[in-house]
Amino acid sequence: MADYVPEFLFDGPESARTTVVLAHGAGGPMDSTFMTTIAGLIGQRGLRVARFEFGYMQARRRDGRRRPPSVPASLERAWRAVIEELGAEGLIVGGKSMGGRIATMIADEAGVAGVVCLGYPFHPPGRSDSLRTEHLLELRTPTLIAQGERDTFGSQDEVPGYGLSKQIEVRWVPDGNHSLTPRKSSGRTEAENLALVADWVAEFVAGLGSSGG
Repeated sequence: MADYVPEFLFDGPESARTTVVLAHGAGGPMDSTFMTTIAGLIGQRGLRVARFEFGYMQARRRDGRRRPPSVPASLERAWRAVIEELGAEGLIVGGKSMGGRIATMIADEAGVAGVVCLGYPFHPPGRSDSLRTEHLLELRTPTLIAQGERDTFGSQDEVPGYGLSKQIEVRWVPDGNHSLTPRKSSGRTEAENLALVADWVAEFVAGLGSSGG
């Protein structure tokens, strides 16, 4: 994707010392309701938030034609271009589902300060034998994964047995699905869950100390 040029949406104070870059999931753009809401909430906690789209989603925005995600190597190149544009020092990378997964795949080589994953796709739904965790076993970059308790891509019953790197902290979103949304019967709301996750992101960044702030 030699001609890929990232375009950003920003939230939060321009004067913030830390920027959190969020990539979208496989099917939704950077201005989906989820992405807009979580970016706004994180920005309200004093962090600068940048959202961007992979090339296949940029193309869909131009012509309205749905496309499947590009191959991982192309998505990784897009992430590298984003990091080059914003500067790796003190940068937090991540995103929703696929966007966060690809961020974990390039974080160590890119030298970023941390990773934030909002619903990690540990395996395809119903295929717990097809794990996407090999690189997570040795990940060196501090990483926060906010995972729904009942996420069909990796639930609270499954993930603790994966032997993930000690640099990865998994925090469980109450009754959340892959988009972190709880059932009405749980007594919680989506707004409460997303606010909780935004709090966790702010705490994670603060905990990185001078390297993340």
